[in-house]
Amino acid sequence: MQFIKTLKLSKSQKQEICDLWNNEYPEKLNYRNLADFENYLKNLSIQSHIIMVDKDQNIKGWYFDFIRENEKWFAIILDSKFQGKGLGKKMLNLVKEKESELNGWVIDHSNDKKQNGEIYESPLSFYLKNGFEILVKNRLEHEKISAVKIKWKK
Repeated sequence: MQFIKTLKLSKSQKQEICDLWNNEYPEKLNYRNLADFENYLKNLSIQSHIIMVDKDQNIKGWYFDFIRENEKWFAIILDSKFQGKGLGKKMLNLVKEKESELNGWVIDHSNDKKQNGEIYESPLSFYLKNGFEILVKNRLEHEKISAVKIKWKK
């Protein structure tokens, strides 16, 4: 696997990432098309990305961060076939070299299904193993998502 850092994604990269998003996140969070995904990205300020590609340059993982309300926010998506192999940790460690703080929303239950019908497994234990703390008083609750805020500080 190769990790590529970039500030801007090409149209084809966005399409691959949108497909990865739709395959790996709960179905309720899916984007109907590339334009909807691009619209989501367009509204995020000061973005940076790390894409994880296989030997054929196919995207199998994506990290991105951005600024929201003067905080650095992030998300990671890995193709489920590559989870549990230390690749998410490797990607996070690349980011921790340059950042002093990261914030994210994490689904902390297993009540949602992915588009293939499988249960979406909460990645909360992954983040706890990687030094994040749970901010239990900070929750995001609406029809598409129920999540808790996590934070990492250097």
